[in-house]
Amino acid sequence: MSTFKKLASDTALYGISTILARSINFALVPIQTYAFGKPASLASNVTIYAWIGVLMALYTLGLETAFFRYAARAKGPEGEQERMMIFNRTLSIVMLASILPTVLIVSFATSITNLLDYPGQERFIIWSALLLAIDTIVAIPFARLRAENKARQFVTAKVVNILINVGLNIFFIVICKDISEGDYLPAFRSTAEFIYRPEIGPGYILLANLIANALYFFIIRGAFRGFRFTFVWEHVRPLLIYSLPIMLTGLAGVLNQLTDRLFLRAFLPENFYAALSSEAALSIYGNCAKLSIFMSLVINSFKFAADPFFFSRAEDKNSPKLLADVTKWFVIVCVVLWVGVSLNLDIIGKLLSDEYRVGLDVVPVLLLANLLLGVYYNISFWFKLSDKTRFGTLITVIGLIVTVGLNIVLIPKMGYMGCAWAFLASSFLMMALCYVLGERHYPVPYHVRSAVFYLVSAGLLIYGASLVKIDDLWVSVPYHLMLFVLYLGVIAVVERDTVRLALQRVRKR
Repeated sequence: MSTFKKLASDTALYGISTILARSINFALVPIQTYAFGKPASLASNVTIYAWIGVLMALYTLGLETAFFRYAARAKGPEGEQERMMIFNRTLSIVMLASILPTVLIVSFATSITNLLDYPGQERFIIWSALLLAIDTIVAIPFARLRAENKARQFVTAKVVNILINVGLNIFFIVICKDISEGDYLPAFRSTAEFIYRPEIGPGYILLANLIANALYFFIIRGAFRGFRFTFVWEHVRPLLIYSLPIMLTGLAGVLNQLTDRLFLRAFLPENFYAALSSEAALSIYGNCAKLSIFMSLVINSFKFAADPFFFSRAEDKNSPKLLADVTKWFVIVCVVLWVGVSLNLDIIGKLLSDEYRVGLDVVPVLLLANLLLGVYYNISFWFKLSDKTRFGTLITVIGLIVTVGLNIVLIPKMGYMGCAWAFLASSFLMMALCYVLGERHYPVPYHVRSAVFYLVSAGLLIYGASLVKIDDLWVSVPYHLMLFVLYLGVIAVVERDTVRLALQRVRKR
């Protein structure tokens, strides 16, 4: 139980920071959608951030996981020097891997904007290239903080970054924009006009992100302590052999999640949506998809804590049972979140301006897709712990093929809802394949019946509630909250033995 509590404690710590950071960051959604009321104006941002996610997986080469794996093998105080060498090697590789692509992107910025069909936005491409380089370089120091159990430093850096990012967004696209347009403070209008240029517009979102992330070098400077650039092929080769399948898996996974944003504009038939261009449809889908961020909170919080936790216990004979118990409660927490958000979209949707709310139907589907993808990440530890990372690549590539194929087929027929269903189908297939292969190579006594019960019951509740349309928020909000509380009661009854033990421990304290 102590090991379970350790994982729960670390997950809670990362979770608190992630929830706080993402909640503050989520405030950007209404700020940005209200500042740029026409959905089409944010389309390029949706596309650019999708490509940033794709390229980030390439830049890091899967070396975060390799760092955890090899650092975990250097046990005790005597392994400190070895861990430092692993840090030096992984960060050196990442730095080299980020320089050339950054130079190429900056050099061919005009060609890239033409290829993306966003001419005249070269500066956005350059800012994105610099943002990618920064995020790549700081990824390994952040991994070092996690490996050294310095969760508080990790948390502080992330929260400070988000606060700076939000502050700069408000400064650029609210304060300076409004003053330059003559809404208030006329005495500062000339200064605001110098800072805010209408032709940049939504590009200030990228600029704010770039400035905030550049400050990471100062905020986590301690995590770079002792770094010495080193590149000896004999030492680097084992790291790359282990990490490249992880990179391919990560790349395919990111493409799997972002294919919809990369394909929607291209495959959406003209006039599919009345009075909506393909750019507007992409922006609506991309911003509604941000509401599924609530599921990402739990998944990312768990991943931050679980990677170093399970790698450090790779040889523990009790690891399979622990992983099974952790997965059970991971599913329960994610299902609760799925139900809570899906039932209350009538009020949560108010975070978006009116023009964007037409796409809210995709949110429950995307939440479930992310939930299943989170389960996949959870049960995928078997191929990482057994050094069979090629299976991860195989599974994720299959998932990507399904996503691409279904997007091409479904977008012309269902619009952006087709994107959501394609992602859901792919996530389910990846989870199922990972489970089946894992049972052959690294058996874990998962609580399958429990997971199926919660997923099916939650799905039926959400679907049933969607059939009852209530326009009055004073009626719909209490009604949906009541359904949510009743579902929590069902979980409490089903898990009554575990709940009783937890209450007993609380009373003893």
